[in-house]
Amino acid sequence: MELQINDSILVKNYIAGDEKALETLINRHNQRISSFIYSKVLDRDVAEDIFQDTFIKVIKTLKRGTYSEEGKFLPWVMRIAHNLIIDHFRKNKRMPKFEGSDDFNIFSVIKDDKLNVEKQLIKDQIDNDLTLLIEELPEDQKEVLIMRIYKDMSFKEISENTGVSINTALGRMRYALINLRKIVDRKNIVLTN
Repeated sequence: MELQINDSILVKNYIAGDEKALETLINRHNQRISSFIYSKVLDRDVAEDIFQDTFIKVIKTLKRGTYSEEGKFLPWVMRIAHNLIIDHFRKNKRMPKFEGSDDFNIFSVIKDDKLNVEKQLIKDQIDNDLTLLIEELPEDQKEVLIMRIYKDMSFKEISENTGVSINTALGRMRYALINLRKIVDRKNIVLTN
């Protein structure tokens, strides 16, 4: 009977140079992380890309020595995957769209909306704070909020995806926003620039 080695020991072994330890960790949590990513993006290729990007970030963080064993390995990896999923939806939402026509002008698509460095840092911090706040919500509220805000789904689509009535989906969204406000007040966080 093979004894299962604790995740934190495998992390320490990998940092110490044991490449097999990382392979063990990936194999151990592969199904759970892959399923989580797929349940959010609903596209096998995108899910595979995000899974790979997740472990690239994990490896870089571990190699840099900036990983701290504050909690458990799996929740940390899931948080990285979750952030990459949100990044995926943000990126796709912001892709320039245009209607093809004969008088197409590239300058109608390309605009210089770059933020200055200070505003970009503030925006990144707000995005990061908001992601952490959303993680504190109950699972059902978090799910509806992500579908509505990040996936731009209608309440009818949310209702169909979650198997609850439209009123229940609306209620969960309302409670999610109320709870976010409470968390912001409790933690005294400023979400404006």
